[in-house]
Amino acid sequence: MSQTILVVDDEKNIRRTLSLVLEGEGFVVRSEPTAELALQALEQEEVDMMLLDVRLPGMSGLELLGQMRASDRPWAHLPVLVISGHASLQEAVDAVKLGATDFLEKPLNRDRLIITVRNCLERAGLRREVAELRAREDSKAEMIGRSPAMLRLQAELEKVAPTKGRVLITGESGSGKELVARAIHRLSPRANRRFVKVNCAAIPVELIESEMFGYERGAFTGAQGRKRGQFELAHGGTLLLDEIGDMSKNAQAKVLRVLQSGELVRVGGEHTVEVDVRVLAATNRDLSALVREGQFREDLYFRLNVVRIHVPPLRERPEDIEPLVDAFAREICTENGFRPKPVDAGVVRRLQAYAWPGNVRELKNVVERMVIMSGDRVTERDFPDELVGAAVLPPRLGNAGIRRSLRDFKEEAERTFIADTLERVGWNVSRAASELGVERTNLHKKIKALGICRDGKPIA
Repeated sequence: MSQTILVVDDEKNIRRTLSLVLEGEGFVVRSEPTAELALQALEQEEVDMMLLDVRLPGMSGLELLGQMRASDRPWAHLPVLVISGHASLQEAVDAVKLGATDFLEKPLNRDRLIITVRNCLERAGLRREVAELRAREDSKAEMIGRSPAMLRLQAELEKVAPTKGRVLITGESGSGKELVARAIHRLSPRANRRFVKVNCAAIPVELIESEMFGYERGAFTGAQGRKRGQFELAHGGTLLLDEIGDMSKNAQAKVLRVLQSGELVRVGGEHTVEVDVRVLAATNRDLSALVREGQFREDLYFRLNVVRIHVPPLRERPEDIEPLVDAFAREICTENGFRPKPVDAGVVRRLQAYAWPGNVRELKNVVERMVIMSGDRVTERDFPDELVGAAVLPPRLGNAGIRRSLRDFKEEAERTFIADTLERVGWNVSRAASELGVERTNLHKKIKALGICRDGKPIA
């Protein structure tokens, strides 16, 4: 698809020449003689780039550029190549300060013009890709769920994220500890700096010090040059020490020194390097027990355990499974170029019945498999065989970690039992009433009172 370039110049011959050159390179060109008409053109059609003369009748090119950059319109960040035959050095500097992508003087050299235009468009495309990637990563890092446990967790994150406090994140494997760490970083004043993750369990013991603190040339066999470690790479940002309980005692001592002094020494080095890093730690192990057993330094434990945040396992918040399934299904369809696939309510109920020893990570893998192998929608026919009968209790009845009243418990049990019966008989209310041994009218009242729906819609 051809890209559109808007040329804004009060000289007719310049507009015509630029149009011929750019159209010869495959671009679509629209031209206007004034800044006022250029603004109207931006409102009327989508433009990929602007060539803008500095001196125009009425509103000047620099005034137009300033208005564009201060706007909240889609073209606020449009790449703008400023051109002029009479501009002073100060005007060129002002154009760059206002956000001009580049600056060319008249008379324009054809080859230089084409190269500059293509470079401007390429840089703009890269910026869009980076923004899209960041948006995609932010959406993946979104905390999903409205259960009481998740609401408490989100409230804790909002309190601790803006501070400088170190956080120890605990929870079972796959429960979302890294997600919590990324949320803390995203909500902190360091959000625009790097988030660096070190998996302490995945790095061999003999390499963890050089990986975390870097090394100097010749520090060991194969050290051909200087390498910065993860602490330095995270300078100004956030460092997550994942699975901190698996770190060696020697590495623990060095981490403690960095936390105490804000300085490190690379392996094989002599000079100290200052680092400004907010350290978060995560573990699925009981660090206090490791301290008692002599496997983890007590002084490091107290340094890390300033604020503790516990991520609840998925089995304690089954009400979050439905929004998680919806989010995962959308994400997987997008990544694979599928049309959106609805997930049947019966599938969600069966997912809520499972204990999820692998937590959210396991749920995402199951949803991905069902979405890929299903047709236009995910139905119970797509439910994995290995999960059939895996739950030891009916859906949501065995989740003792959830605080609820006896009335809530009884209503949930009744809702589940009636919904399962309806699904088994093809949502035929008369047959369901017969199987349940109740009057059809009474069953209708129960269905309405308990809010039972089929595929998200009330039952007629």
